[in-house]
Amino acid sequence: MIDFAWFWMLLALPLPWLVYRLLPPVEDAAGAALRTPFLDELDGLPNAQRNTGTPTARLWMAALAWALLVVAAARPVWLGDPIEQAVSGRDLLLAVDLSGSMEMQDFVLEGKPVDRLTATQAVAGQFIERRVGDRLGLILFGERAYLQAPLTFDRKTVETLLDEAAIGLAGDKTAIGDAIGLAVKRLRDNPAGQRVLILLSDGANTAGTVAPLQAADLAARAGLKIYTIGIGADEMVLRDPFFGSRRVNPSKDLDEPTMRGIAEKTGGRYFRARDMAEFEEIYRLLDQLEPVERDKRYYRPHTELYPWPLGVALLVATGLGIWMNRGQP
Repeated sequence: MIDFAWFWMLLALPLPWLVYRLLPPVEDAAGAALRTPFLDELDGLPNAQRNTGTPTARLWMAALAWALLVVAAARPVWLGDPIEQAVSGRDLLLAVDLSGSMEMQDFVLEGKPVDRLTATQAVAGQFIERRVGDRLGLILFGERAYLQAPLTFDRKTVETLLDEAAIGLAGDKTAIGDAIGLAVKRLRDNPAGQRVLILLSDGANTAGTVAPLQAADLAARAGLKIYTIGIGADEMVLRDPFFGSRRVNPSKDLDEPTMRGIAEKTGGRYFRARDMAEFEEIYRLLDQLEPVERDKRYYRPHTELYPWPLGVALLVATGLGIWMNRGQP
């Protein structure tokens, strides 16, 4: 359908008629600059043309040009069919641990051992792609916490920045409390709604200025729900050419009580990811706990049509000008 963005401009359509009816006519000049007593004789010449068209035809052309100009000024637009958009209104931050312990290769991806960060990037990347309608952001933390990607609907950029993250980029230690504090700071001034932080770590808080549970209290008061994920296998076989094989616990430094306490204080949940299957299942559960679509909005694409009446008005005005000046020297 056609709509007008500035429909009130259509009120200018009768303006020329109002001017003609309400303003007094222009008086003729007192005298002509050049008098031609033989004007009647000029009319009899074969090539003489004083009439450039009937006044009625010229009047209709001028009226058409004016009407087209007014229509163009009203900005006609063509509205397409409504397109459904899922908008959740949720602000969702991912906080990913980049400390030195994330280089432990206790995950298997496509039959090959990979470090914990690579496993996180593979699974979290798929999760980001599914979060249509959420504003996503990315926090990277190690010894310090950094906002790598502010909240945005551009999921592709957030996924790219996560893939480009490297172990040790933010230091070798772990500042879980600072990461939570940064999330609270970035979200507290946002409009009220669902605010979610997904925090992934494989260790204990060994750096930073804010204790994790204290930061969790601040998050709870700010309305920030935190889901925590503890990363790392419970058992790993190390092979040594001199001492043979031995089994170790690569997640002995994981502070599960603190991670669980953070989630409980903020109304979230704690998850344990020991392998890729559990990792993928956690993100499927998060999709269920924090469904993507809360409400629906509709967008109607529109195409500007004003160039068409404007172009035709210029053509009519040009034709009228040529017609009226036809036969003049």
